[in-house]
Amino acid sequence: MKILQLCNKPPYPPVDGGTLAMNSITQGLLAADCEVRVLSICSDKHPVRKDRMTQEYCEATRFEAVYVDLGIHPLDAAVALLCGDSYHVKRFESKAFAAKLREVLQEETFDIVHVESLFLTPYLPLIRKYSQAPVLLRAHNVEHLIWQRIAKSERNPFKRWYLKKLALALGAYEREHLNEYDGVVSITENDANLLREMGCRKPIVSIPFGINPESLENVEVEPNSLFHLGSMDWMPNQEGIKWFLEEIWPKVHEEMPQLTFYLAGRKMPAELMQLEMEGVKVVGEVPDAMYFIATKQINIVPLLSGSGIRVKIIEAMSAGKTVIATTIGAEGIAYTDGRDLLVADTPEQFVQQLRRCVEDPEFCQSVGRNAYSLIAEEYSNERLTQKMLAFYQKILNRE
Repeated sequence: MKILQLCNKPPYPPVDGGTLAMNSITQGLLAADCEVRVLSICSDKHPVRKDRMTQEYCEATRFEAVYVDLGIHPLDAAVALLCGDSYHVKRFESKAFAAKLREVLQEETFDIVHVESLFLTPYLPLIRKYSQAPVLLRAHNVEHLIWQRIAKSERNPFKRWYLKKLALALGAYEREHLNEYDGVVSITENDANLLREMGCRKPIVSIPFGINPESLENVEVEPNSLFHLGSMDWMPNQEGIKWFLEEIWPKVHEEMPQLTFYLAGRKMPAELMQLEMEGVKVVGEVPDAMYFIATKQINIVPLLSGSGIRVKIIEAMSAGKTVIATTIGAEGIAYTDGRDLLVADTPEQFVQQLRRCVEDPEFCQSVGRNAYSLIAEEYSNERLTQKMLAFYQKILNRE
């Protein structure tokens, strides 16, 4: 089967949740003997990192990327707001990317065009014009839901009003264009249900992020270590960490001063890099995410907004780590609270869960072991790739 995979940012090397999710699809399809061609947008925020791209990946995917200026331009944002357009989507419209996509579609035919994220929807008419292949949307999130949640927790009245406007415009765009695809692949069953409620009448399947658990047995684990790992240019991560540091960590440190909290991730804001807080170590971007995860004990995920699935939680669980997350943070994962993941939605609950882990190390370790088993059974990339191929075939048969 020949698949054209269109990406809103370079999926390789996989450096954050979105790229990990996209690359897992690419690698799974290649392992299943599919032919995959990857065409991507790149930007200042998400550049092509040639120094970290392997020749094997480039040859296997015939990877190409087109630069698009995704910076925030106030005048364009104001015009979009006045016209009721989604500025989130408008930023991705590019004549250069359209020209390259047209060239690719005229060069060869594909069985499936696989579109990563709603933000590439403006290119649907062009795809329809130059290809007969069914077009599927991989919905990493219910996009407007993220901004609804961010707006709800924003304290600044003007900013809250503006974020609500952005969420409304993005929600209207999602509802208007969902049915233009031939099928939708959501990342969680909860998102699939939300998309149906929004009026999506096309076939929808829920296929989460796939991973192959790694063997990390000979890594020394630092006692009493907590960690958060995530891209810090993503607003929900910034919001959640601010809440954790201001409302939760002082209580944790007062009761359990032996604990150390490590904060890691790409694009760490300067104010966090310069943070001086007892028991907190800000390390910024790490060269090897899985090695960093392996050296720590407990993963903290204090998300207050977001949608889809937290890929970094899947990674931590695949390494046998105990995860303490908010209900929103753990969305989309087939966990059982207290068995393979611990839920905490208030500062008091975070303290309680950490206290239990500190006082009962065997319980803490058992949660990590159960987490590893859950990921190995339910999130195997090979298994999820077969589910994706079955959905491709279903859509092809309908066509």
